[in-house]
Amino acid sequence: MNRNSVRALLYEKYIAPTERPRNKAIGIEIEMPVVNLSGGPTDFSVTQAAAQGLYEQFGFACSGKDAFGQCYSATDPVTGDNLSFDCSYNNMELSFGKEQDLRILDRRFRDYVSFLNAQLRAEGHTLTGMGVNPRWDVNNNSFLPVPRYQMLQRYLSRSREWSEKMYFHPYFAFGAFASASQVQLDVQKDHLLTVLKAFSLVEPVKAVLFHNAYLSAEPELLCARDLFWENSTHGINPHNVGMYERIPETIDELLDYIATTSIFCAEREGRYLHFRPIPIVEYLETDTVEGEYLEDGAYKTMTIHPESSDLKYLRTYKFEDLTYRGTIEFRSVCCQPFSSAMSVAAFHMGLMDRAGELSELLERDDVLYHHGYNASELRKLMNRRNWPEWIDREKLTILCRSVLDLAKDGLREQGLGVEPYLEPLYHRAETLCSPARYMVEQLEAGAALNELILQYADLG
Repeated sequence: MNRNSVRALLYEKYIAPTERPRNKAIGIEIEMPVVNLSGGPTDFSVTQAAAQGLYEQFGFACSGKDAFGQCYSATDPVTGDNLSFDCSYNNMELSFGKEQDLRILDRRFRDYVSFLNAQLRAEGHTLTGMGVNPRWDVNNNSFLPVPRYQMLQRYLSRSREWSEKMYFHPYFAFGAFASASQVQLDVQKDHLLTVLKAFSLVEPVKAVLFHNAYLSAEPELLCARDLFWENSTHGINPHNVGMYERIPETIDELLDYIATTSIFCAEREGRYLHFRPIPIVEYLETDTVEGEYLEDGAYKTMTIHPESSDLKYLRTYKFEDLTYRGTIEFRSVCCQPFSSAMSVAAFHMGLMDRAGELSELLERDDVLYHHGYNASELRKLMNRRNWPEWIDREKLTILCRSVLDLAKDGLREQGLGVEPYLEPLYHRAETLCSPARYMVEQLEAGAALNELILQYADLG
């Protein structure tokens, strides 16, 4: 297959869906760690029983079973809501059917979490609103016994074997203990580049407001999730993860960028295979690729012929990720304390129609920008507990408030009355204290970890 043909396929997958009329419904996915309050590892039988109880209570139909017949994913046939385990039985994920009114999703979130935590607390466990499971170092971090997740676990573990010109962190099982809060919003082609630019520029501000992934082994980081992705085998090709080092300015440039992203897995005859990541254009020009798959407890190799249909396995993990659905998936925010869980969606919803103004605000900014750093570098700086001395804290508060005011204006224009979901973020802007920073400071002041686990689990 020649490059023009590959480019046409990529256009059809990623750009063509943005040419249809925009649907203003919200897609929300919230991953939540399950924590054993006794200090020991999560008991998988407890988490499985709680999930099964919810499936029965709310009429969810099983949509996925593991190798042992355990249901790990179920969907409400009416709302489209789904409760599943993400990567591991340590990590529950709620994915909501699309709605335009955030208040409806908030009510359902509260109903589900209240039910689940009643079941879990009876067994000494709880769901909590943290981006890293605080028992990550004692848990059984094996991935779900499901072909796709087993493939992923093996692929991530190859960081111990492969030699690359990059630093690989030692937390290759991070999928079992990292939890995100992701939002998907429809985007139209004529607004796509504006949205990518604005939300790339605002990433350092999001670090101030949302970071909530403290890992005790990396005490200087307030969001270890960035490290997890960027310094894993996912990050062998940096175009697959994190931010755009240079934000695309035209659709052609964006398409060229997508063409440089890498594919690392495919499926043949029901077997999930992984291989060293290969840029998608090169992959589809290659005659054969040797992959590895798991069968009967052993890893075996298979030689495959790349096919254009393999494009469905091209998956990137950008902070602002253009999907085949014609949506932007915002992936850079950690799971939040449950009392402010909907602040993530409210923030992105409000700014979506203010993207042009947001870019102008940040291009004029001299608190973070115009000090020799691009947006990606600033995100990394603001991800650290100790910020550079040249950052004026009072002016940073003003910048954060200005961004939130834009988001509030955007929400007010939608007329749904969901502006109050931004209020927790205004408090964080005033104090410059994200949930992770608060957690670290409280632990250092002598607070018990369980006290914070339960505080972040409180629905408010």
